[in-house]
Amino acid sequence: MTTAHWEQVKADMKSAIGAGNYKSWIEPLSLKTTTEGVAHLGAPNPFVGDYVGKTYGDQIIYHLNRQGLSVQRLAFEVEGKSPAAQPAPAQSAAPAKSDAQPDQRFTFDTFVVGKPNELAHAAAKRVAEGGPATFNPLFLYGGVGLGKTHLMHAIAHELAEKRPDLNVLYISADQFIYRFISALRDRKIMDFKQHFRSVDVLMVDDIQFLEGKDSTQEEFFHTFNALVDQNKQLVISADRAPGEIRDLSERIKSRLQCGLVVDLHPTDFELRLGILHAKQETYLGVYPGVEVAPGVLEFLAHRISSNVRVLEGALNRLYALASLVGRTVTVEMAQDCLSDILRASDRKLTIEEIQRKVSEHYDIRLSDMLGPKRTRSLARPRQIAMWLCKQLTSRSLPEIGRKFGKRDHTTIMHGVRKIDELRQSDSQIADDLELLRRALED
Repeated sequence: MTTAHWEQVKADMKSAIGAGNYKSWIEPLSLKTTTEGVAHLGAPNPFVGDYVGKTYGDQIIYHLNRQGLSVQRLAFEVEGKSPAAQPAPAQSAAPAKSDAQPDQRFTFDTFVVGKPNELAHAAAKRVAEGGPATFNPLFLYGGVGLGKTHLMHAIAHELAEKRPDLNVLYISADQFIYRFISALRDRKIMDFKQHFRSVDVLMVDDIQFLEGKDSTQEEFFHTFNALVDQNKQLVISADRAPGEIRDLSERIKSRLQCGLVVDLHPTDFELRLGILHAKQETYLGVYPGVEVAPGVLEFLAHRISSNVRVLEGALNRLYALASLVGRTVTVEMAQDCLSDILRASDRKLTIEEIQRKVSEHYDIRLSDMLGPKRTRSLARPRQIAMWLCKQLTSRSLPEIGRKFGKRDHTTIMHGVRKIDELRQSDSQIADDLELLRRALED
């Protein structure tokens, strides 16, 4: 395998996991040899090798195979320490303005606002003003590629501009873990405590990586309390709500839920189209002369609905191809060039998405839909959600029942039959079902 192939694998990983995680964990690696289905990678120390293998091993193997190499597993060999692999050691003095530099691409100006993310954007803007902590912490959560990390970087950018007097620390959860373990190993735990507890704004990305790491959770809990007691701002992100992060201590979950918890919903068609138009503006200087036929952006916004990063990457691929071959980007070109992405992006609805959409439509709380109350104002939307889950997902009745407050599958069956009957005689329910189906399948 050539160096160019390995560099491409690293580039693919950077796109997949973000610049911060890439710099800490992937950039320091080197590919030594590949023999009998095993890729031998050089790592600066055993900890990095062990962490990468557990956290990113499957992704690395996937991208190695995409480069034409048949790899089933990874093996790590310790080599000379690489400065790039080591986060800066904790010091007893006050920290720098920001240990991890925000990505220059991720500002509020480049964040496209739509209904699914407008609350998160507004909350982030408020925090970025640098005033007294209005809600502490601000907890942003949502799936991959919905804008959590973008907003975190945007807050850091804005604070650096408006409040340069503040000590701002932006760090990923895995970097927090690494520093904590390093401090224990080097017997510098007091320096570690001082470093994290002397900041004005602490921003921790991907907090779900603390799952199951009891000692690190203990230290994070005390750091959290110390900063809140000083009225210092915390901004936390995760891929799910605090209560849904398994193996995270209950007292940390309780603390995280004390502030403002904001869900970045999956993007809708209008927001995805807006993102593509914004991205197209940035390509004017990168790919001069490339033309895009009408309907292409709409096609992409409709077909690639789960991940904004994949959506942007698809547009970039089309521009690059059109620039190389001197052709206009058309829908036909997109279908041929992006066949792998389009297959992988075929929409797979989840029960949670359906429940949330139905709750919003009928203006009821999700917790009430899933709860035990049987009032008509709750029972009918609950049954409609059950019917949609049965029609639009491949989940079994027992699986659906578990998602509806651990109800028995016979309850789900009854709800489905009831809606089947009502949609034949009640035009309002029939209209609601059609409206919800279209919204969910968009």
